[in-house]
Amino acid sequence: MLLRSEEMILLAIYKLGDNAYGVSIRRFLSEMTDRDWSIASVYAPLDRLTARGFVDTRDGAPTKERGGRRRRFYTLTRQGLVALGEVQRLQTTMWADMPKLI
Repeated sequence: MLLRSEEMILLAIYKLGDNAYGVSIRRFLSEMTDRDWSIASVYAPLDRLTARGFVDTRDGAPTKERGGRRRRFYTLTRQGLVALGEVQRLQTTMWADMPKLI
């Protein structure tokens, strides 16, 4: 089982593709949920997801705009895709035959 924040972060990584790094993930989530995501609310789950094997990381090239620091990019692993598929299946099953609530 994934926490809702982990699910949303995995979905953001999937949708952002090659442009999935911490700031872009945070920005995407803030736009999609219409709420501000703190740095910790993104990076702590990213660390957990990486440790669980759902996400791989790679460092980009150093950039002048970041003072020579590299961006860390995130990609879903096969295991991460399977976890997302399981969440989707479970939600579809749980919501089946539910009337519109609002």
